[in-house]
Amino acid sequence: MAIVTAPDLHTDLWDEPDQPVHGRIAAAIRSILIGVGEDPDREGLCRTPLRVARMYDELLAGYHVDPDTLINDAIFRVDYDEMVIVKDIDFASLCEHHMLPFIGKVHVAYLPKGQVIGLSKIPRIVEMFARRLQIQERMTVEIANFINAHLHPKGVAVVVEGLHMCMAVRGVKKPNAQTMTSALLGRFKSDPRTRDEFLSHIG
Repeated sequence: MAIVTAPDLHTDLWDEPDQPVHGRIAAAIRSILIGVGEDPDREGLCRTPLRVARMYDELLAGYHVDPDTLINDAIFRVDYDEMVIVKDIDFASLCEHHMLPFIGKVHVAYLPKGQVIGLSKIPRIVEMFARRLQIQERMTVEIANFINAHLHPKGVAVVVEGLHMCMAVRGVKKPNAQTMTSALLGRFKSDPRTRDEFLSHIG
């Protein structure tokens, strides 16, 4: 069995060049600032609309990732059939209901059937689905289905732990409430021993 703790992933923002979509987003943010009673031309806010537009490039980058390029021939035939686990993959996403962040960790496991994927690709798969307007339940299933479709393993398991700002700073205002979701396919769904082994390894 292989267990890997995921490295941090970081994407630097470009200062230039601006994209055409930046203008539309910046104009919308400027309208919001006016709507809440602010002066978008004051020193602290005069560049905020453009900063927000550029921020969305990073937070929503998953819409522009080509899955085939992401995998990039990193599927290898190998005689290995024990559980592969990549755990503690940090993620940040935007809730599609309020466009507030939710953050947390993803744990991924699969049982190979003659082929494995490069370990660094699993955090990148997580990132591809996280960097979109999301709900945690759908993101969990998308990660599991993607790995299942490309590897055809004996089973896939994904567990996501999330802290949602829409619950922490508004509404019920419960900053310590965490949401856990799971997607279990193949042996992880049908075999309790396989499922329990995975859950024991991720704590």
